[in-house]
Amino acid sequence: MLATKMFTTGIDLPLETRERIIALLNQQLADTFDLYGQTKQAHWNVKGAQFIQLHELFDKLADTLEDYVDLIAERVTATGGAAMGTVRMASGASRLPEYPAEIADSMPVVEALAKRYSNLAATTRAAIDTAEQMGDMDTSDLFIDVSRELDKSLWFLEAQLQA
Repeated sequence: MLATKMFTTGIDLPLETRERIIALLNQQLADTFDLYGQTKQAHWNVKGAQFIQLHELFDKLADTLEDYVDLIAERVTATGGAAMGTVRMASGASRLPEYPAEIADSMPVVEALAKRYSNLAATTRAAIDTAEQMGDMDTSDLFIDVSRELDKSLWFLEAQLQA
């Protein structure tokens, strides 16, 4: 998924480190953008009990993801890379399971999203550690923000499923 061209930057990370960070960022970009699309899919198609509440919740969750997609992509370019952020690029690189198009009933939709939010939260926590081990505390900090928000979003989703 690495772009072939690296751009010059005054950021004081070695080239090899930047290349690895860019690959890490682009992977998280693909997964986050995919989750954004899956969340919008749920927003558009949810039916049944609590429709309006879930419709509005999913839209808010998607808006938050969209902000993080932008921040991750900008960090890629700030470190001298090229953000790999088209829908096709994201779908080809995403590690998330495909959203089940056949579901529309409210609670199965919430369950599907909760699983995907949990998956992305786990890989984001791993990315925090990886970036820190590579000495890129700024990228690690970005992923900490993303992780915190994913956990909050997961809480909102899981609370719908708990009695």
